Amino acid sequence: MSIIQDIRDKYAKLTVVLIALALVGFILTDYFSGQARAGGGGASSTIGMVNGQKINFDEFNPKVTQMEENMKAQGYPQNASLTQQAMEQAWAQEINRLLLTDEFKNLGIEVGKKELGDILYGANAPQDIKQQFTDEKTGQFNAVLAKQNIDQVLKKGTPEQKANISNYINQLAELRMSDKYFSLLSNSTNFPRWMIEKQNADNSQLAKISLVREVYSSIADSTIKIEDSEIAAYINKNKSQYKQQESRSINYVTFSAAPSAADSAEVKNRLVTLKENFKTAENLEQYLAGEGANYYSGYISGKTIQIALKDSIFKTPVGEVYGPYLDGGSYALARVLGVRQMPDTATVRHILISTQSRDSATGYNLADSLKNAIAAGSGFDSLAAKFSDDPGSKDKGGLYENVPSGQMVPAFNDFIFLNPVGAKGIVKTDFGFHYIEILSQKGNGAAYKIAYLPKEIIASQETDNAALNKANEFAGDSRDLKAFDANFEKTLKPLGIQKGIATDITPSSSDIRGLGVSRSFVRSIYEADKGEVLKPERIDENYVVAVVTEVFEEGTMSPARARVSVEPALRNKKKAEILIKKIGTVTTLEAAATALGGKTIETADSIRINSALSSTLGYEPRVTGAAFNPANKGKVVPAAIEGMNGVYVVRVENVTTTPVTDGDVNGQRAARYQQAKQSFSNQYSPNNPLSILRNAATIKDKRSNRY
Repeated sequence: MSIIQDIRDKYAKLTVVLIALALVGFILTDYFSGQARAGGGGASSTIGMVNGQKINFDEFNPKVTQMEENMKAQGYPQNASLTQQAMEQAWAQEINRLLLTDEFKNLGIEVGKKELGDILYGANAPQDIKQQFTDEKTGQFNAVLAKQNIDQVLKKGTPEQKANISNYINQLAELRMSDKYFSLLSNSTNFPRWMIEKQNADNSQLAKISLVREVYSSIADSTIKIEDSEIAAYINKNKSQYKQQESRSINYVTFSAAPSAADSAEVKNRLVTLKENFKTAENLEQYLAGEGANYYSGYISGKTIQIALKDSIFKTPVGEVYGPYLDGGSYALARVLGVRQMPDTATVRHILISTQSRDSATGYNLADSLKNAIAAGSGFDSLAAKFSDDPGSKDKGGLYENVPSGQMVPAFNDFIFLNPVGAKGIVKTDFGFHYIEILSQKGNGAAYKIAYLPKEIIASQETDNAALNKANEFAGDSRDLKAFDANFEKTLKPLGIQKGIATDITPSSSDIRGLGVSRSFVRSIYEADKGEVLKPERIDENYVVAVVTEVFEEGTMSPARARVSVEPALRNKKKAEILIKKIGTVTTLEAAATALGGKTIETADSIRINSALSSTLGYEPRVTGAAFNPANKGKVVPAAIEGMNGVYVVRVENVTTTPVTDGDVNGQRAARYQQAKQSFSNQYSPNNPLSILRNAATIKDKRSNRY
């Protein structure tokens, strides 16, 4: 475990500039070294379109690669889905970029040459440029030197370097234009005084009504038939609500290829044969490296060691080996090398002199000079800021507070835990020379130096073949959906095997719900026809046999698919027509109650206009609206009201006014303004400008052509 990694992960999370437009950023160091990664090969091809603008694979793919690297640096788990997550984020960002570029052009938003210079070299220059061109001796950012270097690269650099610098500058300019665009929209938000006063007056009203109602559930659903033609007509009137993207659904069964009991026993027996060699190995680091294992040679507090059988390991005498024992998906051996008392945490400060860019002798001499300067009275904080190569602590005087054991590389770890408070010294690690001072320590307890030899339990070829043979046999007997279902019921269901369902699988998907990540499996789904059974494919520890059950093309939902959401609304509409016809012409509540079979006249009091939810009525906005219609005051509403839950005949008894409690109009206007600005900046809000632009845009996703 490296100290730099620990610094990054635990104590000094690097500042990440969250770009409102989610523009893809590149690290400037890569530009100067010309190391920016290029995209995949092959001929250029269009993988998408946004309002007619093409997205080219050769231009897009490097952004996916860079996004993946950025996510790794931020600590995202490096698993099979990381690339897919990176692609989805890069795709969303590219769409946003294209949409906003159009807006910039339409509104005349741009960044001038002088403004761009201020962005690059002004007081708020990007952090990566500042790091590149800050004088180590003075700690001051040299804007002139930065401009000279960037201009030099743009004039005489390699084509790749020129392109990288140009892209970087363009992205900074786009960020500034984005700030202008969002400021323009958010600052133009206004809530007039008359509107707030009107709302306050409306909200102060209180209505009392009497009513007769009949709920829709009084008519059995089975008596109401909804035809496909009716659903189609409804969809046609509400197309925007029933858009669908291209997707597919499958049914599937899995055949486990996970390690068997025999596979587990084989790994355990293998460790038994290695136990003696592990116990007697003199060079443990070399021995463990030969076995594919890592070795941490520092002491770690027993309180922080997270192993299920740690109590048994701690009882093992020094020099002896415990195990084999089961640890998750592995068997392991643990060799106890030492036990001693030491603090639980330590607060230290250090100056790292890296040997990545200087030789070892030069690095040691500089560290020794700093040690002597500090002993002579120089400030630790100022020297750390000037000379330390640890970005996570140099701005804090080299300080790390309450460091637990095992978080730093072994030599650093043992110095700060095995020496007393006040100890100072130079410590050599793989990253260079550290001048360290121990400021304080907390707690106390037993600490252990333990070497571990784990062996993962993996499936044997025999186990894998057995699972594949079962999958092939099932697939061979299941040529279509009907045979798939029949074969499952006959051969697999009696064995307790479950049939899974995965829906909404898009062409660019890779993570199939319930199965795992596999782009090749998704491609196979899209190469098949509806009802076709796919050949077995390995996903994680299972062989999967699937059948394509549904194929949905991009466009408007079919009546069959939309029925589940449309049918209840149309059914209630027909029930309302039946009930309204039964009521007939509305005259009095008593007549309506009689027409509905002797219904009771109810009273609903204290109804507010700003709340369609009533304890008596439930959610009935049309009834609430009728109650506050001035034309209805003191009268029976002349028509039955088709509500959310039933049909209502209403008489408005009275509408009164209560004192206005929200009298601070200026305060309300300010609060509404701030709420609107927050809604603008929330990417999930329907009021976010990018959400509005995306909904209005024509976006074609053809990533599956290349990914």
